[in-house]
Amino acid sequence: MAEQPLADVIVLFGGTGDLAQKMLFPSLYFLDADGFLADGFAIIATARAEMSREAFIAEVKESVGSRAGPAGLDAKAWARFETRLDYVGADATTPEGAAELKAALGEARIPIFYLALSPSIYGRVCAALSQAGLATPKTRIVLEKPIGRDLASSRVINGAVAEVFPEDSIFRIDHYLGKETVQNLLALRFANTLFEPLWNNLTIDHVQITVAETEGVGDRWPYYDEYGALRDMVQNHMLQLLCLVAMEPPSDMEPDSVRDEKVKVLRSLRPVTRADVQTVSVRGQYTPGVSGGASVGGYEAERGQPTDTETFVALRVDIDNWRWAGVPFFLRTGKRLPERRTQIAIQFKPVPHSIFDGAAKADLAANRLVIDLQPDEDIELLLMNKAPGLSERGMRLQSLPLSLSLAKAYSGPNARRRIAYERLILDVIQNNRTLFVRRDEVERAWEWIDGVAQAWRDSGMAPKPYAAGSWGPAGAFALIERSDRAWYD
Repeated sequence: MAEQPLADVIVLFGGTGDLAQKMLFPSLYFLDADGFLADGFAIIATARAEMSREAFIAEVKESVGSRAGPAGLDAKAWARFETRLDYVGADATTPEGAAELKAALGEARIPIFYLALSPSIYGRVCAALSQAGLATPKTRIVLEKPIGRDLASSRVINGAVAEVFPEDSIFRIDHYLGKETVQNLLALRFANTLFEPLWNNLTIDHVQITVAETEGVGDRWPYYDEYGALRDMVQNHMLQLLCLVAMEPPSDMEPDSVRDEKVKVLRSLRPVTRADVQTVSVRGQYTPGVSGGASVGGYEAERGQPTDTETFVALRVDIDNWRWAGVPFFLRTGKRLPERRTQIAIQFKPVPHSIFDGAAKADLAANRLVIDLQPDEDIELLLMNKAPGLSERGMRLQSLPLSLSLAKAYSGPNARRRIAYERLILDVIQNNRTLFVRRDEVERAWEWIDGVAQAWRDSGMAPKPYAAGSWGPAGAFALIERSDRAWYD
């Protein structure tokens, strides 16, 4: 990949919001502490609130300190970092606000504009930046997903941004793609002779992708009630994970080489129709139950009135191409589930013939590759092994995990798990778009998701209740058991 010019300033729109304070400023601090930010690189936050630079820096210091762990802030690193910080109180959707930002940018020539804002105002911000002369060929703009709530609204928002910025200046960010283990999946598949020849329907039985959360929706219900689990999680994160598992080997790691292969996967997704939606999908909504040892209310209580928004989705997804024909991908995600877990489980087929008999034959289990993204990042390959020791019943077998993760190798008192945004922000600085989502990816994903939502509407498929603290409605188990499989719990 050709060396790219480095950005010299980042402007965080929505700089006083939760995303900026909890994720973006800590990520920038750690990048600076590890020597990844060049001398003179500036960090400017902007929001409508009027605030002095000193008050703003105090807020950032508290936010960064809360992510620094037991060791706390490094005094030398913080002293350097705070000199990079500035704050502009302005309405960035107006030409006047954009003009104030232009003055604050000074001599910077390669700016990053990070829009940690509602996607509904992306177009207005971009128009204001253009009027202020800030939309140059060197400008890079970062957009948080999900962009829109369906294909039509996504096209409107992307179209408004595209009127100002070309596609190669736009970085649509999905923080899941910044996770170390997600990137390790690419290395696992394409840097090892062992796996890629087996990565097909001849040896893989099925794939499971689970994104489980223990929290409820809480005070996020105004946003969540508009999106639901399907649009919030499946479109936004889970289809990206599916693409990385299922895509063909790209010719190289150039951004468009990787993203072309992901789009091919999205084009191959079998549409969900009214005729089969009841058998390939499950909708659920949590009701009162026990979560984390405490009694909790249902979603309708948080919402304040009845609603048909789903807080749980399970799907069987089929990919109609030669590599994956006959291999189902099972997706499930939900709020108020028993544990917090994001996991990809790749279940291999059993050996075609067992040479073992007796107890060993009963012990025999198919191999499974388990990729954990949270709460702990790890990759384990479950292999069959002879159980040690003697037995009157002959040889016994057992399944043992072979860890492929670097987490343990690099663990120690000073080890720190990186925030996913660190990788992605550094890629924007370096102008590397490989881990970012292209417009046609977004629209293909929305097209498929819209088909699922339309099938729900056409069939009158309402969410089924499930108790908080459970693994979702009973239908989620029936969904996978119809094919004589089971969720990996």
